[in-house]
Amino acid sequence: MNFTQAVKSYFLKWNDFRSRSSRSEYWWATLFVTLASFPVGLIVGLVIGFLSVTAGFSETAMDIVLAIVMLPVQIFIIIASTCLVIRRLHDVDKSGWWYLIIFTIIGMIPLLIWYCSKGTDGDNRFGKDPLEQLNNFEI
Repeated sequence: MNFTQAVKSYFLKWNDFRSRSSRSEYWWATLFVTLASFPVGLIVGLVIGFLSVTAGFSETAMDIVLAIVMLPVQIFIIIASTCLVIRRLHDVDKSGWWYLIIFTIIGMIPLLIWYCSKGTDGDNRFGKDPLEQLNNFEI
């Protein structure tokens, strides 16, 4: 899966907790979210800041407006990224509940290993191989 397909899949399957995601889909989408967050946050911050200063708002009011504007975007990213991680775990034949070990310090190690591991060849209990499906039709 290439960068464009992975980003498209990230947005189309933002609430899909059931299927599988390949390594390439996971890493390309993660790269996109990481890199896109900075310019989007900067642009929104500058626009809100400019409008707040023009309107004469205090810094506290500006911070509140910025938080309100960014909240839906942040909620979307949290849900979509959690779905992506769960689909990645499904690809290595692990339950999505394994993601909860992120809350332990040592739990990050197996998660990183699973994110980097090759997925199950062919079908597994979470569905069809995402790379085989990609070859059968275009996202």
